[in-house]
Amino acid sequence: MRHQGLFITIEGGDGAGKTTVIGRMAAYLQGRSLPYLITREPGGIEIAEKIRSIILNPEHTAMDARTEALLYAASRAQHLAERVEPALKDGLVVLCDRFVDSSLVYQGHARGLGMDEVEAINQFATGGRTPDLTVYLDIPPEDGLARINASGQREVNRLDLESLAFHKRVREGYLLLAKKHPERIVTLDANRPVAVVEQELIRTLEDRILKDL
Repeated sequence: MRHQGLFITIEGGDGAGKTTVIGRMAAYLQGRSLPYLITREPGGIEIAEKIRSIILNPEHTAMDARTEALLYAASRAQHLAERVEPALKDGLVVLCDRFVDSSLVYQGHARGLGMDEVEAINQFATGGRTPDLTVYLDIPPEDGLARINASGQREVNRLDLESLAFHKRVREGYLLLAKKHPERIVTLDANRPVAVVEQELIRTLEDRILKDL
């Protein structure tokens, strides 16, 4: 594999199936004997996980939108420095559950801070690091939230307390970003059977970034 690894991020609203898709991507990479790392935001390392617990604590409903955006950026900076960048330097394919795009749509668009303003914060936090590929799993928020409620396997976090209108703005933000960055963001309809999504995902990986490996 080439010296510099590949940075792939997976984005989507709550209940879009990011965890499942990342697992399928990992299995595919393993089948091709490509070394990979699975991580997530906010989190992935000890400091970032502690910040995550503050951000998502359902008791912290008084948190200001700017505070939230800055905490995400702080978590991201540490996560990149301690986990992502070393893995890329070692030539791994990094599969990351959420990255800057999440902040742009959740805090920038849905909370109304402005995408450009939130992007400026994250440019400083990340040093301008951009994914090689972003897979956006698109699903109507009603269906995504219904999946979460039906599974009963996840603790309620602070974002789960938001209104349906908020989650609709999140989706709207993602669609705006996908339209703005078609060279990087691939949109997949996640409201289909996992096997179908997986097939389209594998084709995307092979066509976009893995064909020369």
